[in-house]
Amino acid sequence: MPERLAEMLLDLWTPLIILWITLPPCIYSAPMNQSPVLMSGSPLELNRLSEEQRILNRSKRGWVWNQMFVLEEFSGPEPILVGRLHTDLDPGSKKIKYILSGDGAGTIFQINDVTGDIHAIKRLDREEKAEYTLTAQAVDWETNKPLEPPSEFIIKVQDINDNAPEFLNGPYHATVPEMSILGTSVTNVTATDADDPVYGNSAKLVYSILEGQPYFSIEPETAIIKTALPNMDREAKEEYLVVIQAKDMGGHSGGLSGTTTLTVTLTDVNDNPPKFAQSLYHFSVPEDVVLGTAIGRVKANDQDIGENAQSSYDIIDGDGTALFEITSDAQAQDGIIRLRKPLDFETKKSYTLKVEAANVHIDPRFSGRGPFKDTATVKIVVEDADEPPVFSSPTYLLEVHENAALNSVIGQVTARDPDITSSPIRFSIDRHTDLERQFNINADDGKITLATPLDRELSVWHNITIIATEIRNHSQISRVPVAIKVLDVNDNAPEFASEYEAFLCENGKPGQVIQTVSAMDKDDPKNGHYFLYSLLPEMVNNPNFTIKKNEDNSLSILAKHNGFNRQKQEVYLLPIIISDSGNPPLSSTSTLTIRVCGCSSDGVVQSCNVEAYVLPIGLSMGALIAILACIILLLVIVVLFVTLRRHKNEPLIIKDDEDVRENIIRYDDEGGGEEDTEAFDIATLQNPDGINGFLPRKDIKPDLQFMPRQGLAPVPNGVDVDEFINVRLHEADNDPTAPPYDSIQIYGYEGRGSVAGSLSSLESTTSDSDQNFDYLSDWGPRFKRLGELYSVGESDKET
Repeated sequence: MPERLAEMLLDLWTPLIILWITLPPCIYSAPMNQSPVLMSGSPLELNRLSEEQRILNRSKRGWVWNQMFVLEEFSGPEPILVGRLHTDLDPGSKKIKYILSGDGAGTIFQINDVTGDIHAIKRLDREEKAEYTLTAQAVDWETNKPLEPPSEFIIKVQDINDNAPEFLNGPYHATVPEMSILGTSVTNVTATDADDPVYGNSAKLVYSILEGQPYFSIEPETAIIKTALPNMDREAKEEYLVVIQAKDMGGHSGGLSGTTTLTVTLTDVNDNPPKFAQSLYHFSVPEDVVLGTAIGRVKANDQDIGENAQSSYDIIDGDGTALFEITSDAQAQDGIIRLRKPLDFETKKSYTLKVEAANVHIDPRFSGRGPFKDTATVKIVVEDADEPPVFSSPTYLLEVHENAALNSVIGQVTARDPDITSSPIRFSIDRHTDLERQFNINADDGKITLATPLDRELSVWHNITIIATEIRNHSQISRVPVAIKVLDVNDNAPEFASEYEAFLCENGKPGQVIQTVSAMDKDDPKNGHYFLYSLLPEMVNNPNFTIKKNEDNSLSILAKHNGFNRQKQEVYLLPIIISDSGNPPLSSTSTLTIRVCGCSSDGVVQSCNVEAYVLPIGLSMGALIAILACIILLLVIVVLFVTLRRHKNEPLIIKDDEDVRENIIRYDDEGGGEEDTEAFDIATLQNPDGINGFLPRKDIKPDLQFMPRQGLAPVPNGVDVDEFINVRLHEADNDPTAPPYDSIQIYGYEGRGSVAGSLSSLESTTSDSDQNFDYLSDWGPRFKRLGELYSVGESDKET
C-alpha cells in the first residue's frame, strides 16, 4: 500500500512540476493553492516603469500564453478548473469580458467571462484526443469591441495509466528444432499500450513468462523468447504452452498488465536410428510360387517422422542372396522380401538372410550418437508342392529327311517329375500345333514318329508342342516346343526357270545368240545347283541351232547359219535335256520355241507373222492406224455438216399447238362494260415496246432485213375494240417483217363485286369442242355485247 500511494502522488504532482517549469514568469507568483493565471500587461504601462524596476523586475507582456494541462479521466462532482485568463487592462471594474473559442469551446471547456476561469465540464480521454487548441480574447463588456487581438493557446490532456497492454497478434505459434542448444531464439512477441509513451511510465512495458518455465525464457524489454533448456527431445514432448505477460509502469506494482499464449512446437531432426521390432523373422513359401511374389515384410521403427524416418532395406548376408531381394515401401516404411529365382524344395529346404535397415537422410550433427542402422535375421522355409513335369531341355530341335519312311522315329523328348514321389509321365502332342497329324509320339517314352509323308518343297519346318502330364495328377502338365526340320533329298528334276520363247531374225548372222535360258530345281543341295545341258541324241547334229554352257549355270542357244525364211518355216522347236548334280542325278527335257521374225537392219524385231507380207509395201501398222483415224474423222465432219443443214432448212413458223407465247398486260381496274367508254385507255392494248419502232425477233434471226415500220399513233379513247383488233390483225397479216406469232392480251383481273367471276380463256376448261356462250345474254345489258362477239366467233368457226 505505501508503494501504491507513492506512485499515485507521483502521478499527481508530475504534471504540476512540468507546468511550473514551463509557465512564464507572470504565473510563477500564483499561490500554490490557486490555479495558474495567464496575465497580460499594457505596453504603455510597461513604458512608465522606472529603470530600476526594469532591472529588478521581469517585464510584463501583453497576453502571455502557454500550455495548460488537465488530467484525463477526471470525474469529480464539479467541473475541474483548468486555468485562468487575466489581463492587467482589467481594473476590476468588471468592464472586460473574456471570450473563448476553438476546439471544445462551450462543449468541453467553459470560461467565466468575468473572471476568465476555464473549467473542463466533461470527462476527457487522452487516447481519443491529446490536446485542444483554443483562442482567447478580451472584449469590452458593453460594446463587445476587442480590447486586444485574439491569441491561441493549447490545453493538453495529461495522461494517466488507464490502459492495459494488449497483444494484438496473439495467440502466437512458433517452432524450434528439437535438440537445440541453450539460448536458441524461438520468436518474439510485441504488446502495445495506448497510454502516452512520453509521459511517465504508463507505456513502459516489461515482459515476463508466467507459464512455460524452465523450458523457455524471455527478454524483459525486447520480448525475444529463447530456449532455457538444451537438447529438448521431441520424442519426449513435442508441444509446449507458454503464457507471456506484458506489464506497464516498468513492471512496478500497480501497473496494468496483459497476457497472451505462445504455442511452441519442436520440429523433428534425425536424432534416432531405425530399430527392428524383432531380431528374428520367420517366413515360409511354397516352392512353386511365382517369381516376384512378396514372401514377407520386415519393419524397422524410427521415432523420427517424415523424411527423417525413411529407411532403406538391403540383404547384406545369407545363403539366399541370389534367390531373394528386398525393396523399400515408402508409404509403410517397411521392407518387402520378394522371390527373384525359382525355388526347389528337393534341392534346398530353407534359407537364412541378414537384413539391414539404414536411415536415408542422416544429420551429421548427430552422427556421434552411433550408426543410424539396424540388422535382423530372416529365416525362409521352402514348402514342398506338387510340381509339374520338367523337360530335360526347354526346346528341342529334330531333323528328318523328306523321304523318311512312315512310322520311323524322328527323335525323343524326356521329362521327369521333380517331386519326391516321382509320378510317371505321359506324353502327347498338342494337335492344335499339328492339324494335319503328320507326327505321332509314344505316350510312355516320348519317341516322335512320322505319320504322313513329308515334302521339303512344301514345308521345310514343322513346329509342334509336346505335352507332359503326371499320371497321378492330371492337373500337373508341362509343355515344350519341338522344331522339326525336313532335310532335302534329290527328288525333283530341273526345268526351265520360265516359259521361254526365242525370236530369230531372218537377216541374222551365224553364231548369233538367239536366247539365253536358265534352269531351276526345287531341291536344295548343300553345295548349290549345277546343271548340265544337252540336246536329244537324235538332234545332236542339228543343222540349224547349237547350245553353249555359260559359267553362270545358264545356257545360250546360237544359230548355225543365216538365211532363215519365215515363209518357208515360221517356228522351230528345240528340245533340251537338263540334268542336276544330285545323287542319283535327275533330268528333264524342256522344249524351246524359236520364231522366225522380220527385223530391221539393226536387229530390232518388227513382225513375226506370215500375214505381214500381204500388207502394202512401205506401210507399217502405225501408218495404217493413222489412215484409219483420218477416215473416221472425215465421216464425223460429214455427219455434223448434214445435221446443221437439216436444222437450217426447218421452217420458221412453229406449228406446235402447245407453243403458246403470251404478252400479258395486267389492267387492275374493272370497267363498266361496253357502255362505259371512259373507264380505260384503249392504248394500253398496244405493245408499249413496239409503238416507236420495229422489234426484231430474238429467237431466230430473219433471213431478210426490212425497214422498220412507222410507229402507230396512240389510239384515242372511245375507239371500238372490235374494229381496233381487226385493223391490227390485217396489218400483221400483210406485214412481212412481223413475227408469225399471235399476241394474246389477257385481262387477269375482273375487279371487285362481279357476279360473273373470271372470264379468262386460260382458266376455262374448254378445248376444241363446242361451247355455248348464250348464258352471257342472261347476265344483263352490260354483257350483251360480249355475248354477240362470242356468238360471231362461233359462227365464223362453223363457217
